[in-house]
Amino acid sequence: ISLVRGSEGLYMVNGPPHFTESTVLPRESGKNCKVYTFSKDGTLFAWGNGEKINIISVTNKGLLHSFDLPKTVCLEFSPKNTVLATWQPYTTSKDGTAGVPNLQLYDVKTGTCLKAFIQKKMQNWCPSWSEDETICARNVNNEVHFFENNNFNTTANKLHLQKINDFVLSPGPQPYKVAVYVPGSKGAPSFVRLYKYPNFDGPHAALANKSFFKADKVTMLWNKKATAVLVIASTDVDKTGASYYGEQTLHYIATNGESAVVQLPKSGPIYDVIWNSNSTEFCAVYGFMPAKATIFNLKCDPVFDFGTGPRNAAYYSPHGHILVLAGFGNLRGQMEVWDVKNYKLISKPVASDSTYFAWCPDGEHILTATCAPRLRVNNGYKIWHYTGSILHKYDVPSNVELWQVSWQPFLDGIFPAKTITYQAVPSDVPSEEPKTATAYRPPALRNKPTTNSKLHEEEPPQNMKPQPGNDKPLSKTALKNQRKHEAKKAAKQEARSDKSLDLSPTPTSQSSAQNTVSQPISGDPDIDKKIKNLKKKLKAIEQLKEQAATGKQLEKNQLEKIQKEKALLQELEDLELGI
Repeated sequence: ISLVRGSEGLYMVNGPPHFTESTVLPRESGKNCKVYTFSKDGTLFAWGNGEKINIISVTNKGLLHSFDLPKTVCLEFSPKNTVLATWQPYTTSKDGTAGVPNLQLYDVKTGTCLKAFIQKKMQNWCPSWSEDETICARNVNNEVHFFENNNFNTTANKLHLQKINDFVLSPGPQPYKVAVYVPGSKGAPSFVRLYKYPNFDGPHAALANKSFFKADKVTMLWNKKATAVLVIASTDVDKTGASYYGEQTLHYIATNGESAVVQLPKSGPIYDVIWNSNSTEFCAVYGFMPAKATIFNLKCDPVFDFGTGPRNAAYYSPHGHILVLAGFGNLRGQMEVWDVKNYKLISKPVASDSTYFAWCPDGEHILTATCAPRLRVNNGYKIWHYTGSILHKYDVPSNVELWQVSWQPFLDGIFPAKTITYQAVPSDVPSEEPKTATAYRPPALRNKPTTNSKLHEEEPPQNMKPQPGNDKPLSKTALKNQRKHEAKKAAKQEARSDKSLDLSPTPTSQSSAQNTVSQPISGDPDIDKKIKNLKKKLKAIEQLKEQAATGKQLEKNQLEKIQKEKALLQELEDLELGI
């Protein structure tokens, strides 16, 4: 089921393949529905209609409870559907006396209010539960208060550091862990620490600690197995003036105490970072446009680089076997759907003007939408198959706004992972060809042939995994030293070839002739393959040099190829010596 909320009201739509309006929820007409939420397993649904908060059972379609809370703007169920948390804006009376508690926790079974707290800020308003609801935590005056077994009358534990700005509980079963962020002050760095509940006391209580400068705010992302946290630290202002969006850095912290700064090969903003559900790799989208996207492993080494492209978001499918890279917001909505096991591109659909993207829990379907107030024109939603086919499309009438759409959630394991298909799934909805706007050409150039000049050098995707027989990827310093060593080697080689110029007028052709005669077989198919490819490239360079000698004008990329000859020869020599 998918849920639709807008100026036409609130209603449910049956998911693929039917797309008819669902009878689970009678349509709530009018513009007063401000908020709705599903329980984590999708069996309960709660919404506010401007007068009451109602809870229904999705499975047997019955109304469970109704609460008089007309001003509620936030709703959340606890993981096991025991508690419904509601939040309304905090107000103080005109005479300055303290306001009434505005965060209520209701028992879903009985409908009684378990506890009410004062929670002034909307940000991080909702208490955080562990998956089995054994512990629940909330930030109170810069310290984290823990409650056990939904008993909110006694604080079971407190985590007190100088000023905790934010915290995130780990997902999954016991042992529970918590990541806390303390912003830096008076020249001291900010830091993120990981703790195991309830071991908070003593100087060595923290499982891991990472301190860093340049952080006005952070985002902390646990992986599903709760073994590591990614921290995106960002400043509001980039002092170098390189970016409007401030400056971002990406840090990795593991519960075994390891920590690192994730080295991103391209400078610029970090748009998105996401963990794969397998917890062993993550994808980052970063760098000035056209942005790069790279998958890293737990050593923070790049595993696969998707090259550059118009993208600012990444979404793994629930099973982690498909990755969508997309360019939304101020980009045109191009999507790249990748099979991440084989690193093959499946499809390249375009969802222009999208303000929302979500994978269906079945790992097969995708929902994209254009919602108000982000965009007030062309509101509507589409349901796609990941192979690029649009299976259902709904555009709201021009005088109507769409505010929110979402899938009904399901617990992991309900939908088994299916094998990936590359063939577009048949659909009755005609596929939309994106309008390609032709580039503006000044009148003086209109009847002349177009020159193929590009604004940016595009980088193709490449596998970064160390090939069998090679050692593990080198560190930055090792790479630097290796380059220096290679440069020295090349300089020596050059000096030698200069001396022998009188004796042999064409050393390159000689060496290439020698190479073709001796065909070394190393016994390692990978090395043989590399040698073969190098010889192919050298042969192509020979041909280009011959063309240049006949007076033919070479292209820029062809000249660059010729410049690479020395390095290729050196590489070939090294490989053959290795044999």
